[in-house]
Amino acid sequence: MANWGFLGAGSIAASSLAPAVHAADGPRLHAVAATDARRAKALDPARVYTRYEDLLDDPAVDVVYIALHNSAHRPWVERALRAGKHVLCEKPLGLTAAEVTAMTATARATGRLLVEAAWNRWHPRTRDLESMITSGAIGTVHTVTARFDGLAPAPGNYRLDAALGGGALYDVGYYAVSAALAAFAWQAPDVVRAEQDHWETGSADSATRFLLTFPGRGVAEVGCSLTGDTSETFTTTGTSGSLTLTPPAFCAGAAPSTLTTTGGGGGLPRHYPPQDPYRLMVESVDAAAEGDTSAHLVPLAESLLIARTLDAVRSRVTSGDLPSPRR
Repeated sequence: MANWGFLGAGSIAASSLAPAVHAADGPRLHAVAATDARRAKALDPARVYTRYEDLLDDPAVDVVYIALHNSAHRPWVERALRAGKHVLCEKPLGLTAAEVTAMTATARATGRLLVEAAWNRWHPRTRDLESMITSGAIGTVHTVTARFDGLAPAPGNYRLDAALGGGALYDVGYYAVSAALAAFAWQAPDVVRAEQDHWETGSADSATRFLLTFPGRGVAEVGCSLTGDTSETFTTTGTSGSLTLTPPAFCAGAAPSTLTTTGGGGGLPRHYPPQDPYRLMVESVDAAAEGDTSAHLVPLAESLLIARTLDAVRSRVTSGDLPSPRR
């Protein structure tokens, strides 16, 4: 059983990660560090710090969960690793592939665990989807459509600020990109085209659409937005069938969810009761930190490919107004 410490006490830490740690078998929420001590105390840790450095100096902390804005991930990940802590960091792990590469090198040098907190990857439906694609249940995948349209950020939220790593692509687009890459067995894609819109000049992206091509003529059409028109869709089609995640396609958990098919095999549709994938993630990371080599983790190689793909999308972006999301 490991002692956990949180850097940051924002909405995800408060609504999802702290409850997951408290409910999980094994881990203990030992400490939370936040600039607002009241927010840290609300997560019900044993100790509260108002300086992140003080939490990293606490010898009782074994695992650090980093819930800071995206541009703060790399510096605090590396400081936590060098302090001898295992690290679970919110997605996206880094703003660029270079950042992910540097953090991976630090984890290896320190012998500590580093995991990207892509919580939906621990949901049984997501794991079944990836397993079925790998096993060839729908034949050779040739087409993916993935889209995530989310709520508009509140005024002052870091998601509006490009300098803080905000924007739709890093936030909800991350889920759609990772699902598309998983469907094509984590092959590196080419970005054929990419379009992006912004709330205002200089802000982060409010919407991004792009087309990926994969070896063997596979194609993925991916889109994301943070404009308030909420929707999550994902379908992957192969030579002998297709798999569809019924909405919510990526953020299933609190509600029942379904994995459906046309053609192919696998005994579908499969229905899943409400789950807490945050708790599954916490328990897996906790077990791995305690030396369990069988614990399910998101590989850093996959985190790196996601970062490389996001790099490539940004490099191909052309500015301009986007059409309304397709339904």
